Amino acid sequence: MDTENDPRKIIEVINPADGSLIGTVPAGTAADVGAAVDDASGALAKWSSLLPRERGKKLFNAAAAIRKDKDRLAALLTSEQGKPLAESKNEIMGCANVLEYYASISGSITGEALPRSDYGYSFTIKKPLGVCGAIIPWNMPALIMAWKTGPALVAGNALIVKPATSTPLTCMEMASLIHGTGIPEEILRVIPGSGDEVGNAIAAHPKIRAVSFTGSTETGKIVEKAACGTGKHLTLELGGSDPMIVCDDAGIAAAAAGAAAGRFYNCGQTCTAVKRLYVFESIADEFMKALESAVTGIKIGNGLSPGVRMGPMSSSTGRERIEEIIDSVRNSGDGEITRGGRIPEGADYEKGFFYEPTIVAGVSGESRLMKEEVFGPVLPVSVVPGMNEAIEAANSTRYGLGASVWTKSIGRAVRAAEEIDAGIVWINRHLKIPPEVPFGGEKASGTGRENGIYAPERYMTEKTVIVSP
Repeated sequence: MDTENDPRKIIEVINPADGSLIGTVPAGTAADVGAAVDDASGALAKWSSLLPRERGKKLFNAAAAIRKDKDRLAALLTSEQGKPLAESKNEIMGCANVLEYYASISGSITGEALPRSDYGYSFTIKKPLGVCGAIIPWNMPALIMAWKTGPALVAGNALIVKPATSTPLTCMEMASLIHGTGIPEEILRVIPGSGDEVGNAIAAHPKIRAVSFTGSTETGKIVEKAACGTGKHLTLELGGSDPMIVCDDAGIAAAAAGAAAGRFYNCGQTCTAVKRLYVFESIADEFMKALESAVTGIKIGNGLSPGVRMGPMSSSTGRERIEEIIDSVRNSGDGEITRGGRIPEGADYEKGFFYEPTIVAGVSGESRLMKEEVFGPVLPVSVVPGMNEAIEAANSTRYGLGASVWTKSIGRAVRAAEEIDAGIVWINRHLKIPPEVPFGGEKASGTGRENGIYAPERYMTEKTVIVSP
């Protein structure tokens, strides 16, 4: 059901494992955004006047509240998004980790002083921007909300959050817990609603000073256009088609397990998932056997069921796109589907949006699987002669979010880190990102960085004061 256009202005939240209705929330409007901006503007003076470490203490308390309620939040996240319960618990704990990290660095938010014999003294004061906005995707709603909430609030701003219409419940529950620890509702407001209505209002509002958006490259362009002329600070974490390169000196079993985990985590619906796999020719046969074995153990089902490692896709439209792509592969003959490639059979799968873990071997560089961002459980594999060809293929798309190289050679690792066009390059692992390190993309994968010690500065402005004797 297209709840975004529902004349009753109600968003229905559907469990993607069985199609059941798990909740409804009112759909926000542009007027709601305007009212939230006014409320935040009135509360900002008190919030921003707190010492940064006092704001940090409140974030620390918020993290503790989320940890305490992790089981309920994880079950809710699985019910609305579909991922296995273990993945949801990791995400909720990751959310708490992020808030704790920004609490820990809150005392590091300082200005600078510079004596000048010809001027006197100059001081640079860091000030919060004011009211900011965050637009959250459906695939990792809790974690990405924390990525944006932590630095914005610790820097002294107010934040208006728009969650995805398919996954608003966990974000709203997290906000409620955060409010209960002393952070005012006016300072953190969650407004569910459509991108056309609420998202556009956040991007275009002249009093919202910064927007951090995570989502597709195409939607990012819409956000950028809506914000044009408003002077906003923009952080855009957009799509990706992350390559993974397996060299001939890699640990085969570890690389195969890494590829399976990196592709099929969250049913392949992660921006930094392994989306293109390049294997050196000399080890291709051995690696493919190991990969098939690693994927064989992935149990599909309702994410709330014990032992499930891969839940459903988050929506019927997402699965339909995967079906269409796989049909085009079959029709073109560009690749051999060696595993999966269909909807699983059985009563347990009839009402949900399930799709089998799929491996496509022998894929050419011109295939849709290598050129587009495939957001689902499909892993295309291409065999390459060596490192030169692997790096060239890795850089052959418009994306540049993440990449990984699996090798025991320091020289190869350094070369890959330097030459691959990506915001993050992993060596002998893929996917996980600690809150201490900057994260973002190159090319069509976005602009700006989230996480790390400098993230609060993206929500601040500098004022210079020159004092002459």
